Amino acid sequence: MAAKKKNDDKLLAQNKKASHDYFIEETFEAGMVLTGTEIKSLRSGRANISDAFATIRNGEMFIHNMHISPFEQGNIHNPSDPTRTRKLLLHKEQIHKLLGLSKREGYAIVPLKIYVRNGYAKLLIGLGKGKKQFDKRETAAKRDAQRDIQRVLREKQKVAR
Repeated sequence: MAAKKKNDDKLLAQNKKASHDYFIEETFEAGMVLTGTEIKSLRSGRANISDAFATIRNGEMFIHNMHISPFEQGNIHNPSDPTRTRKLLLHKEQIHKLLGLSKREGYAIVPLKIYVRNGYAKLLIGLGKGKKQFDKRETAAKRDAQRDIQRVLREKQKVAR
């Protein structure tokens, strides 16, 4: 019997602003085409996806403005542009689905996080519908109310002991 491979995901970068600005309706896992020593730089946590966005051109998906700092100990094959456009690897059906869904008003393809799974760098992208200002305030109010409820419950548990 073959040993089962561990499926431990190591989080490398996260876009916390995405959940604040968008309602994430659906997520997809995509591979990335990286060159040179970009994977080494990613593994050392030198990536930023807060300003990144994804587009679909000619049936292929690309990520723009994703910043991966050059690896210091790299060789001459290091990419010179840290924010270059990178190709994402998705199934054709997934790309067509995302293309159809993102064409609707107010929807965007947003990168959520970068992680390593089984030795490969993966990008979790989500289909997001833009939040209005009152939606953002409502979300913040719900989060504050939930935090207050948890605080009261913790205090009651301390008194019960």
